[in-house]
Amino acid sequence: MGRWTLRLSVGLGLLAVLLTGCYAEDNYCFGARAGNCSQCMQVGIGCAYCPDETFNGHRCDLYENILAQGCSAAIIREHSSMKIERKQQINTNRQQSQVYPQQISMSFLPGEEKLVDFQVFAPTEGPLDLYILMDFSNSMADDLENLKRMGKGLATFVKTLSKDFTIGFGKFVDKVIEPQTDMRPEKLAKPWPNSDPPFSFQNVIQLTNDADFFSDQLQDEKISGNLDAPEGGFDAILQAAVCGKEIGWRNDSTHLLVFSTESAFHYESDGANVLSGILKRNDEGCHLDKDGKYSKDVDQDYPSIPTLVRLLGKHNIIPIFAVTDHSYTYYEKLLEYFPIAEIGLLQQDSKNILELMKTAFESIRSKMSIRAENKPEAFKEKFFNITGSEQDGAFTLKPGEIGHFKMRLNAQRMIGEELVCQMDTKTKEGIMKVKPTTFNAALNVKTSILCPICECEKSPIPNAARCNQQGDLVCGKCQCSGGWVGPFCNCSKTRAVDKTQCIGPDMKDPCSGRGECQECGTCVCNNPEKFEGQFCQFDKTQCQRHSGFLCNDRGSCVMGRCACSEGWTGNACECPESNQNCLDSKGGVCNGRGQCVCGHCECQNSDFAITSTCEPNFEAQLGVCEGTRSCVQCQAWKTGDKKEKEECDKCIFNIVLVDELKKEENVLKLCSFRDEDDDCTYHYTVETPKDSTGKALEVQVLKKKDCPPASLLWLLPLLLFLLLLLALLLLCCWKYCACCKTCCQSCLALLPCCRTGRMVGFKEDEYLLRQSLLTSDHLDTPMVRTGPPKGTDVVRWKITDNVHRSPNHPQALIKPNPKETIQFPISLRLNRQFTENLSRPESRDAEQLRKEVADNLNEFYKQIPGAQKVQQTSFRMQRNAGKRQNYSIMDTVLSAPRSSYPDIVKLTEKNVQSGNINDLKVVPGYYTVATDREAAGAIEFQEDVESVDVHVPLFVKDEDDDKKQLQVELTDVPLGIAEIGKRLVNITIIKEHATSVFSFLQPAYTYSRDDGVANIPISREIIEDGRSQVTYRTRDLTAKDKKDYVAMEGDLTFNPDETQKMVPVRLLELSEKDGLLVEDKQFKQFVMDLSNPRQGAKLGRYPRTTVTIADQPEPSVMMFKKGTQTFSTSDPTYTIPVVRTRNLDSPATVKWRTKKAKRFELTGPLKFSPGETEKNIVIDPRAHPGPIQPETIQLELYDPGSNASVGDRKTTLVNVTDGAPETAQVQQKGFVIPKATSPGGRLHAPANLKAKATGPRNIRLNWDPPSGNPLGYKVKYWIYGDPEKDAQVLDVKTPQAELTNLYPYCDYETRVCGYNAVGDGADTEMVPCQTLEDVPGEPGRLAFNVISPTVTQVSWAEPAETNGKITAYEVIYTPIDDVKKPVGVAKKVKIDNPKKRMLLIENLQNAQTYQYKVRAMNSIGWGPFKDATINLASQPARPLSIPIIPDIPIVDAEAGDEYDSYLMYSDEVLRSPTGSKTPSVSGEDYMMNGKWDQNFLFPGGSATRNMSSSSSPMSTLGSNYKGAGGSFMTDTSTTYMSGGSRRTEMIGGGVHTSEVVMRKRSENRGYGDENIRDSIIMGDVSSKFPDLGGFGYAGMQSSSQSQFSYNLSPGSRARTESSDVNDALYNLDRVLHDARLSPGVPDTPSRLVFSALGPTALKVSWQEPRCDKDIMGYCVLYQLLSGGEGKRINVTNPAENSVIIQDLLPNHSYLFKVKAQSQEGWGPEREGVITIESAVDPKSPLSPMPGSPFTLSTPSAPGPLVFTALSPDSLQLSWEKPRKPNGDILGYVVTCEQLHGGGDVRSFEVNGDSAETSLTVPNLTENVPYKFKVQARTTQGFGPEREGIITIESQDGSALSQYNSQSMTKREVFQMPTDVSTRTNVSHTMIQDPFFSDGSMMTTQHTETSGMVTRQVTKEVVQRSMMGGTTVTKKMFYES
Repeated sequence: MGRWTLRLSVGLGLLAVLLTGCYAEDNYCFGARAGNCSQCMQVGIGCAYCPDETFNGHRCDLYENILAQGCSAAIIREHSSMKIERKQQINTNRQQSQVYPQQISMSFLPGEEKLVDFQVFAPTEGPLDLYILMDFSNSMADDLENLKRMGKGLATFVKTLSKDFTIGFGKFVDKVIEPQTDMRPEKLAKPWPNSDPPFSFQNVIQLTNDADFFSDQLQDEKISGNLDAPEGGFDAILQAAVCGKEIGWRNDSTHLLVFSTESAFHYESDGANVLSGILKRNDEGCHLDKDGKYSKDVDQDYPSIPTLVRLLGKHNIIPIFAVTDHSYTYYEKLLEYFPIAEIGLLQQDSKNILELMKTAFESIRSKMSIRAENKPEAFKEKFFNITGSEQDGAFTLKPGEIGHFKMRLNAQRMIGEELVCQMDTKTKEGIMKVKPTTFNAALNVKTSILCPICECEKSPIPNAARCNQQGDLVCGKCQCSGGWVGPFCNCSKTRAVDKTQCIGPDMKDPCSGRGECQECGTCVCNNPEKFEGQFCQFDKTQCQRHSGFLCNDRGSCVMGRCACSEGWTGNACECPESNQNCLDSKGGVCNGRGQCVCGHCECQNSDFAITSTCEPNFEAQLGVCEGTRSCVQCQAWKTGDKKEKEECDKCIFNIVLVDELKKEENVLKLCSFRDEDDDCTYHYTVETPKDSTGKALEVQVLKKKDCPPASLLWLLPLLLFLLLLLALLLLCCWKYCACCKTCCQSCLALLPCCRTGRMVGFKEDEYLLRQSLLTSDHLDTPMVRTGPPKGTDVVRWKITDNVHRSPNHPQALIKPNPKETIQFPISLRLNRQFTENLSRPESRDAEQLRKEVADNLNEFYKQIPGAQKVQQTSFRMQRNAGKRQNYSIMDTVLSAPRSSYPDIVKLTEKNVQSGNINDLKVVPGYYTVATDREAAGAIEFQEDVESVDVHVPLFVKDEDDDKKQLQVELTDVPLGIAEIGKRLVNITIIKEHATSVFSFLQPAYTYSRDDGVANIPISREIIEDGRSQVTYRTRDLTAKDKKDYVAMEGDLTFNPDETQKMVPVRLLELSEKDGLLVEDKQFKQFVMDLSNPRQGAKLGRYPRTTVTIADQPEPSVMMFKKGTQTFSTSDPTYTIPVVRTRNLDSPATVKWRTKKAKRFELTGPLKFSPGETEKNIVIDPRAHPGPIQPETIQLELYDPGSNASVGDRKTTLVNVTDGAPETAQVQQKGFVIPKATSPGGRLHAPANLKAKATGPRNIRLNWDPPSGNPLGYKVKYWIYGDPEKDAQVLDVKTPQAELTNLYPYCDYETRVCGYNAVGDGADTEMVPCQTLEDVPGEPGRLAFNVISPTVTQVSWAEPAETNGKITAYEVIYTPIDDVKKPVGVAKKVKIDNPKKRMLLIENLQNAQTYQYKVRAMNSIGWGPFKDATINLASQPARPLSIPIIPDIPIVDAEAGDEYDSYLMYSDEVLRSPTGSKTPSVSGEDYMMNGKWDQNFLFPGGSATRNMSSSSSPMSTLGSNYKGAGGSFMTDTSTTYMSGGSRRTEMIGGGVHTSEVVMRKRSENRGYGDENIRDSIIMGDVSSKFPDLGGFGYAGMQSSSQSQFSYNLSPGSRARTESSDVNDALYNLDRVLHDARLSPGVPDTPSRLVFSALGPTALKVSWQEPRCDKDIMGYCVLYQLLSGGEGKRINVTNPAENSVIIQDLLPNHSYLFKVKAQSQEGWGPEREGVITIESAVDPKSPLSPMPGSPFTLSTPSAPGPLVFTALSPDSLQLSWEKPRKPNGDILGYVVTCEQLHGGGDVRSFEVNGDSAETSLTVPNLTENVPYKFKVQARTTQGFGPEREGIITIESQDGSALSQYNSQSMTKREVFQMPTDVSTRTNVSHTMIQDPFFSDGSMMTTQHTETSGMVTRQVTKEVVQRSMMGGTTVTKKMFYES
């Protein structure tokens, strides 16, 4: 009994855990797995703990969950508090800034969020302090004179801004130090005539309210001067901010600082004084002497931008920058860094400074920026206005008003991956100051985060009885002593497992065979994500489904039943609990005429068409009046169609007879009809009931009808006389008119009674049209009606083409074939209002209506013999169509025999008049049926309509005569009393022979507002070359000019040979107001028309295009529903489902194709209509020749349509097995029971192979074993993309396997086969699986760009092993001492943009060593740190005026914990060249397209990739050296932390050493030592260039020239240099010196892009290269990679950067080269190899299959070439196979030739395609460089080449043997983007034994030669059996 009690309690515990497991993913209380009560309370808000001893659920959970699970004890939970401590109401009479409340105390639980309401008051005229800070350099002399003249007026102006004002004045120039100031004594005394000595800053007039004193003091001021253009204004601003007492700032006033200058500014570390190490960092203190002058200008540096932002905000000072246009752009960028500031454009003499100040002051008063200062790190805030709209702290507030705002304060639950309660107190508590930036008053918020400790933990019950005296009872939970486990500490860890406890009722296997039985009878399921329950008896995938989704995707499968989400119910969670979908328009449920069942109305039967909410649907009828007419007649007058009682009783409403009707505007509809029984008119109103009483409609009928007056008897004789007279007149007319209808009408018109008749006819007589000017293939010609408009007339018309041809015309004699199938365009007016959605063919409304039209018309026109289905259905709205013009017109095309035209017209007309075509509702009186030469139709004049357009086709064809005539004729009036007046209208079309044809490329374009510009191409087809013009113009539809787009109008002139021009139309963003309106977010359209073609041109196919502005929705995702599917050979069809998710409202298309099928290759499209989520691919195996046999077919989805994509399951495997399923039940389960073995005894493939990643390096496989007793299984697995033959094989004995030691976040493919005594069985289908993500590796090499001793830029490379997608980086920098112990606070900076791998850090401590650590983060978490240590003071600083590196984060090291507030991105260069009065942006030598030229910082590659490894001693990379040879100087701003100047690593049993051996070669040059500059920078380069070894670079930049030099320290070598080495060094030195000094030659085009236009057509694009002069054109060369004739295309227009190449061969690789030309000549080429892969005709391999898909691929060259010297005249060459060859590899071709000519070219052929191939090359010559090329020979020809240059060079001239030391030099050629050459020698020590048995010894040697310090690290290997060594030197030679 005790055992079952134990099992029951354990089972209930597991049940509770599993019940809560479905929401553990979103329940952080449950997911935290808290071990005790306190840990639970500290997880976050909402967490509660149950201390009940008998509680079996999860004790730490959300409060409502614990309550629902039956916790009987007092649930432990915590509450926060909030208290307003000081709340003095705002007094608007006090003219000073105020806030309310003033102080709040708040406590938070982790993760809690609170809303604080507060108010601020800005007075109308509060106290104002205005301080003017003016530039006193000589260029501002005229400005100073103007300011003096203003004098008192300036103070008077300030008084208009505020009655309580003060005004002050200060002046500044620059630091009195070189090079800013001329230090000659005479210039120090008087830099300019009548000027004061130079100074940095002086406070001239303290803030005062005495206007006279201010004016008088200003008159004594004189100008001063300095040298360079940038001024020291930042020094002045800082002193004016921090010297509050000296300046005179008042506490309760608004502080404005007007900064007036016409120059740029100096900022921290941009001066030469910093480079010389003179000045230290600015200490941010006040240093004004007794005269008000700044006294520390020559002792410390300028402040930085973040420092100014921080200090001005701290002292509540708002800057106003009054600057001239010379420097406006600099200060405009600077403005962005300030929370609130203004800028104004100052005139040259400052005469507009008063207007500028007034405008700026008003702007400041109207804006407010609210910030939270001193905020603890654990809190985040957001500000909102009174409406709740988030404002990011910026608000608009009128002075004198009280502003109401809200602050949402959020206490973070976690910071990074650490709970906030586990962090220090400073992070969790603090006093925030919330205030507007202009205010001194602030709301003080005391914040703290509660981290409670549970009281029950303080009093545990030791050795409690509930815990079997083997544990303590703490807060209701047992904490077991050692050796005991279980909820009650009753299971010993040492006791054997009793598996019978794990067998449930009616079970045979422990844990249902799905898990492992452990202690205490606990089952641990093998796959907990699938199986659950006490005995693993429940399958989470076997609950009920709805629409194919488990639990309708609205719940979870728990214990075999659906646990529905909130708001859903039903066995499959298919029913919403709310009745929202059943609410009618009155708010009732189902209109009182039905029941709401499972979220849908079940309505009562009704003759009326009703909506889904049981309301009358008059849209499905002809309208409200027509729908109610019969019921009103029968109930009120017992007349009409329903006058029979049984019919009348079916009406769904009852009428009310009234004496007076309501006004029309107060009801739904006012209706009037004529009763045919008495010819009287009755009137009634229809309205919807106001309540939900169940009445469908409220109908009130006017009791009295309107009847015509009664006839008078005395009129009878008169009428008889008139009738006789009329008969006599008619007899006369008939006598004289002889049956002439026209004459009869004329006669009748003479009669008084006939003169009031209606006439219809065309308004125009004739149209003369030019075909080139036509914008449509139809013409709208007006038809008019005269006479009384009271009535309806339907008029039939027809049009005939080519009426100008005589009956004997040759074309008229050709009779068409009556059996020929032609297209019949048909137009009908639907009984449906036109909406904007119908104009967009892809919209859901249009798609649904198009389907309804097609279904009905196809059924309707079945009556026509030979008719096909309708196509090309579209919808439009026709103007001037009377009362029906808002109804939709449907245009479609019916294909049928030509002879059926009369039948189609008759059938269409008959059914249009009835209002129905099949079930499609149409409007009577309108239709058009046309052929290719005639058309017929009808239009309708409704009552009171006098004009209607007839939409007639023009039949424009290419074979038309030069002048043709059409005739439109009115035939009759079948309905109505109107007579036909003007019957005919003639249309003449003149066809011109044009020299050019203008057209849009497409009839419609779609752009997103995010595109910014809609580029509309206009195409010109050239017939006779020459100049031509055309006019274009945009016109509004639903898009409006100046609101959605900017209208365009103009003329385009095409010169000879020009075929296309682009018209850019600017698209506008929605305004904030419009963005809130739903209708403004819909699609907007405008049109662009072409007109007025000139100079012999005409308009072509698309003279108009419609542009749709839309925000593109997210794309639909389509993929196969299953990864594998099984069918049998007896199945009639194979049905493969494809599912779609996301963006279901629009149509989507994707193509599919089969692969690896034995009997067929199929392909086709799959089209999803709007709303469709699943479609099937159906394959009929019997439709293809050959017997149906077992096979495996792969299906693939590809080429998705626009706004669609293919999902993860892009392929599926169809496994066709032998035989038929035994039962239908087996078929439903989706598998076939195979035979035990195949006829040969070979096993079938295992079934249901499933792969699941269990970790970043593990995949678990399981499968169903095949019948036939397999002896074991072989598991094959390989990385996706690798060939299957390279797969690894794992032998297992059970039907499951665990793959280990895999790569994280990597795609693997797997197969499994069984084996027996016969051999291996059949393989399963390939099953893919991706391993899980893992934390990333450490970032790549760290590098530092030293700006100054206190400013550096740190950058790093992406981790080599990202193990997922990198999402962020974190940089930590800490001041350390000599033993690397922290001596200060570590600062953290998180960079959320993973593309920005640089950080600029300012305000570091001078001469302080810092440790920098960088780590990366992906979705798993943070990776390990990469660290480096550096002291910036020991590094060389950057040259003068190098700009701030753009587009990188900048952080202020002194900004405290609020570094987020100062994390900025620098997008603009802020500097001025020396001696320039006008500031300028950095020159072209540094900037390229607004970005930093990375080739300047790091030649050869991207700066973020060109960095070395870290954790190494620091090296000084720039200095001045003097040696015997002369004086050398190096300058660099980049320091790499590397492992020294030599690298040593093991290669093939030897020592691989890389060292730099480049040297200066001045003796062969024509210049002296003073022209030589040597520098070394160690570091790896970009990944584009493997194994570059050491690489040196230095540069010095000025405004006039660029100088670059490369060299390396001389090193001693005991060998003789060969002549070719000397020549190479000389050439290298010359190239490096002259490469940057030859301006004007274009660089290599920076990228090459290929786009396939078809299987034989290709578009080649490139990016314009950098060039100092204008590009004149380009040249494109291409030829087959396997050889053949080269072709050349010259592009003479430099604006064109692409060409289209036709007639390429499919599946053949081509080599393309592109180069640019300037006046100085051609630049270097950019090469690319590309192949267009497509299916071809097997009989003609060069002809692609029509309609087949095509893709691009790029073949690769063989792997790196490796040379091994065998003797002085032979070597071994080896290489790896190409990663992606162009075809199957047959072998290789190797060529060898001498580098400098001489000797024959030797060729070698190597067969095979092994992973690594080698070749021995004999008969070489010692000390002669050779060039080797290796090229793969494939089934498609030859692939690209791999080149290598090698020299076997002897050191001592002796023969090379096994025991002698020799040297071999290897050179490899790489193309470098910066045209730079360098050389690296690599030494290999060859050792016999590839293993080291005795260890190794590391020594470090310092060598000083000629003043150059180098460091060599040597690794020596000791080996007992070593008999000798061979030294091989590897040289890598890079040349331009």
